[in-house]
Amino acid sequence: MALALLVSRVCDLAKSYVATQVEGRINEFKILYSKQNQDWFSELCFCILTANSSARLGMKIQESIGVEDFLRLPEKELAGRLRELGHRYSERRASYIVQARKFSNIRDIVTGISDERKAREWLVENIMGLGYKEASHFLRNVGYHNLAILDRHVLRIMGEHKMIDEIPKALTRRRYLDYEARLQSFASRLDIPLSKLDLYLWYMKTGAVLK
Repeated sequence: MALALLVSRVCDLAKSYVATQVEGRINEFKILYSKQNQDWFSELCFCILTANSSARLGMKIQESIGVEDFLRLPEKELAGRLRELGHRYSERRASYIVQARKFSNIRDIVTGISDERKAREWLVENIMGLGYKEASHFLRNVGYHNLAILDRHVLRIMGEHKMIDEIPKALTRRRYLDYEARLQSFASRLDIPLSKLDLYLWYMKTGAVLK
C-alpha cells in the first residue's frame, strides 16, 4: 500500500508543471555531457562542495568562483573564498578540490570507462571527498542516468514508503548498492530512469528541482 501511494504521487507530479522543470534539468545534464573537461571539472567541484552541505550553496559557490579559479587558486586563497561564501568546511573542501586538479581531464577519464558503475568506483577510489552518493550525483549531472543519489531526502522517502526498514546514519558500499537496487526496481516500475526519479523525489521533499 505504501509503495502504491508513492507510485501515485510520482505519477501525479509527472502530469503536472513539475515535469517541465524535471525535463529541463535532464536536458541540462545532456548538454553538459557534450561539453569540455573544464566544464566537467566545475561540476566535480560542485559535487565536492555539496557533501554535508546543500545544493543551493554549492550552486552559489560554483557560479561565484568559476572553473578557472577552481583550477588555479592556491589552496589557502580558495579556502578563504569558500569561507567568505558561507561553506562550513572551507579548508577541507579546498584541499579536496586542489587534490582533484590532477584529474582536470575528468571528462576524458570518465568517458573512457565503459560502464557507469565502474566509473563511479573509479571516482570513489580516486577523488577525495566523493563517496557513492557524491560520485552518483556527479555522474547524473554530466548525463548518466542509472545511478541512485541516496541523500537524506531520498532515504526518508524510501523509509516512509517501506522500501527500507531504517534510515541509516551512514551507508556502507554493500548497503548503498542494496538500496540502489531497490530504487532501480521502483524506477523500472514507473518506466523512468533513476536520474529522473531522483528529481521527482527531491521535489517531493524540498519543493524545488535543483541539480
